[in-house]
Amino acid sequence: MTRELSGADILVEALVDLGVEIVFGYPGGAVLPIYDALFKQNGQKRIRHILVRHEQAATHAAEGYARSTGKPGVVLVTSGPGATNAVTGIADALMDSIPMVVITGQVPTTLIGTDAFQEADTVGITRHCTKHNYLVKDPARLGDTIHEAFHIATSGRPGPVVIDIPKDVQVATATYRKPAGAIQHKSYRPQVKAETTLIEAAVDMLAAAERPVFYTGGGVINAGPGASQLLRELARITGAPVTSTLMGLGALPASSDQWLGMLGMHGTFEANMAMNKADLIIALGARFDDRVTGRLDAFAPHARKIHIDIDRSSINKTVAVDLPIVADVGRALEDMVRIWKARQHPKPDLGEWWRRIEGWRARKCLDFPENGKEIMPQRAIRALWQATKDKAPIITTEVGQHQMWAAQHFAFDAPNKWLTSGGLGTMGYGLPAAIGAQMGNPNALVIDIAGEASIQMNIQELATATQYRLPVKVFILNNEYMGMVRQWQELTYESRYAESYSDSLPDFVKLAEAYGWKGIRIEGPDQLDAGIAEMLAHEGPVMVDCMVAKLANCFPMIPSGAAHTDMILQANEVSGTMDDEAKALV
Repeated sequence: MTRELSGADILVEALVDLGVEIVFGYPGGAVLPIYDALFKQNGQKRIRHILVRHEQAATHAAEGYARSTGKPGVVLVTSGPGATNAVTGIADALMDSIPMVVITGQVPTTLIGTDAFQEADTVGITRHCTKHNYLVKDPARLGDTIHEAFHIATSGRPGPVVIDIPKDVQVATATYRKPAGAIQHKSYRPQVKAETTLIEAAVDMLAAAERPVFYTGGGVINAGPGASQLLRELARITGAPVTSTLMGLGALPASSDQWLGMLGMHGTFEANMAMNKADLIIALGARFDDRVTGRLDAFAPHARKIHIDIDRSSINKTVAVDLPIVADVGRALEDMVRIWKARQHPKPDLGEWWRRIEGWRARKCLDFPENGKEIMPQRAIRALWQATKDKAPIITTEVGQHQMWAAQHFAFDAPNKWLTSGGLGTMGYGLPAAIGAQMGNPNALVIDIAGEASIQMNIQELATATQYRLPVKVFILNNEYMGMVRQWQELTYESRYAESYSDSLPDFVKLAEAYGWKGIRIEGPDQLDAGIAEMLAHEGPVMVDCMVAKLANCFPMIPSGAAHTDMILQANEVSGTMDDEAKALV
């Protein structure tokens, strides 16, 4: 049915037709026609608008919603500073492949280029941090553009798309018709199905390998829960070990005997050593980023490499591979399982390989010292996991030491339960992401594991959780330092702690109470379990200020620019490992 509508009404109708239920945003002059259309909605609240306190938080909330539900996140902000405030979250979503559509207001078309009030070249600014972007100058093109934007954001390698809409386009009228059938873009057609001969070659290589490793990434999560199930099945029938990037945690249960833990800079000894000594690496939805590879000329020197990824540009970009396969990871895993079983391959004898892995595991690289007088941050994470593991929590994090400790010590057994900023490493991500995840999963336990420095980046979003009665929990590991910065300064700058001490910290308990939250402080090991239990017993939002050891460092650790075999497992190994060349690369 064709209808004559204003541009603002076309936007709302298109969002409804696309199944959008929640929009995260902040109003301003250049988007008031859209906000008026949302307010009216023909008397029906078909789309719920969540008012954040900062536009960056709107993008992170949309990321949390998308990552936890599998649906695209939607953001609505005004022109100028509204759009520029959203850029950090847009760049974050691009790096971590999060489907998101960001709608920005723009000054009227007649004023574009005149330095009008709150004008910014949004398309130019976001060109390099979006999957695609649009400036819509004709209301007749608006409906089709919105549908196309969602198609681009959610298909292929997911990512953020920006739609910049001038104010006069929002007011002008045009006809709107819901597109019939699936979008068929004339040039954007990602390859989702792998060539059968390539999958057969991958299966043959896997069957012949003596030391295989599955190296999995966020692409397995993005491919949907079915992909995680297929990964588990492929691991079962081949008997091969599995490791993961930071973004891929949960694709294989951490409780699996085949799970090696996370790999990379703060990965486990056994995961990194297995990658280094493997004769075959099967990369699934991962992109060989620098935090994983370490020194490139020393990365997996004995291994042949299969790389399966939907993003053609990621293949052979950093590491040359022997068998490149462009495909949706879920579809490729389905084909690999089918062909393996059809050929009736016996389960390979990997006994010698697993004995070597068990030898590396025996190093117990995630163990940590305790003196009984102060809470070690690792202990706090383990206690939190122990108290919540039967509740299937969704965990978000800020960025820093606490993020790495959570990745190491909080065991994830399911996908879409771990939401963190991986590629961009954005401080301030965790709280708004938790709000977005809670909106998308109203009955779930959602916990933001935070640091006292990072939580302050978007702490104003405590008000958002209060307004919408969201029972989000924030668990702060408070060491009174920007912990990861301080750690690098200790290891590479002779403990010159330039500006890394968090001076003048607020009283987080009183601050939480000022926002209508419950505040809890945990000051010693004897209070840890009781404090966590009190947090979980409270039905509303809770902020826990957990005082932890101030100078604890996050190990294992591969110094920047070093090889996988040059891991620091404990503090007493620092001086012998951090040579001048590695220090220079930090």
